[in-house]
Amino acid sequence: MTLSHKERLRRAIRHEPVDRLPTQINYTGKMAAKLAEAYGITTGELPARLDNHLLRVDLTFRPRVSEDGVAGFDWWGAGFDTREEGYFVCVSPLQESPDLDAFAWPDPHAPGLLDAARRLIAVDNGEHFVVPNFGWALFERAWSLRGMVEFFMDMAGNPGYAAALLDHIADIQVVLARRFVELGVDGGYFGDDYGGQVNMLMSPAMWRKLIKPRLARMFAPFREAGLPIFMHTDGRVEQILPDLVEIGLTAYNPVQPEVADFTWLRNTFGKRLAYYGGISTQSTMPFGTPDDVRAAVRKAVSELAPDGTGLLVAPSHRMMSDVPLANVDALLAAFAELGEEST
Repeated sequence: MTLSHKERLRRAIRHEPVDRLPTQINYTGKMAAKLAEAYGITTGELPARLDNHLLRVDLTFRPRVSEDGVAGFDWWGAGFDTREEGYFVCVSPLQESPDLDAFAWPDPHAPGLLDAARRLIAVDNGEHFVVPNFGWALFERAWSLRGMVEFFMDMAGNPGYAAALLDHIADIQVVLARRFVELGVDGGYFGDDYGGQVNMLMSPAMWRKLIKPRLARMFAPFREAGLPIFMHTDGRVEQILPDLVEIGLTAYNPVQPEVADFTWLRNTFGKRLAYYGGISTQSTMPFGTPDDVRAAVRKAVSELAPDGTGLLVAPSHRMMSDVPLANVDALLAAFAELGEEST
């Protein structure tokens, strides 16, 4: 029996048998244009062309750009550099004016915030696994508003202020999480980077004091509804992965090959944790050969899903426009072979 994309992913993250492993390819706007042109389709048709299983929905709000066009502001008021393909914060509103009471916090109760998400869910008609996109969820949200250097200094030298800022953010995110659960999403998706490629960005003790309890509050609406939780957190975070599992993490992303030991993950967590990612966008996808891409897919599958489930196979991060089309084609071919092997 052929499963829907939603059911295939739902079963995989529960370590239940699937007809084939689910797959996902995310991309930047610039890469979307490159792919759409190459395949002769619109960017809106890309998710179907790439056979994506996960559908992330976002808040509906009116975008704002600075007068010089350099900063594009998100719902929270942080400004991102429009000249860059990735995420580069260039305006942090609490950097110069740190007064939390004077800051114009966004209203999570505002009507219309979930309008686009509601429309996408209706059009999808239950085919894909829908999650709200809580990117820049907590720690990253704090430093995007306060400034990275300033917030690191706050955590070390003024932890009361850091905690208050994190509480403001968590309070808003919890309201949004409850609204998305009521809307009928299939799980939660959070993004919050805690690690570099050598070690964590803060001590595990500091993370457990400032981040963990607030993140647990943000996970809670999904857990209480019996829904799974996906989380993207970069770098070497092995020291806190047991904590994340403890507070409800279901599927860990990006499983970045440069820093993650696939065998250690499987041996340590068994079926308590599923995985999403596993194929490097730092080295293999932009700089490897098509053969390297196919080998990376085989490695991820054999080591993270040795029993044929428990994995959403994907590039570790959004593909940027430096990825050659030949490598995208090799990735899609390797994904297709996974389906053939399971038949």
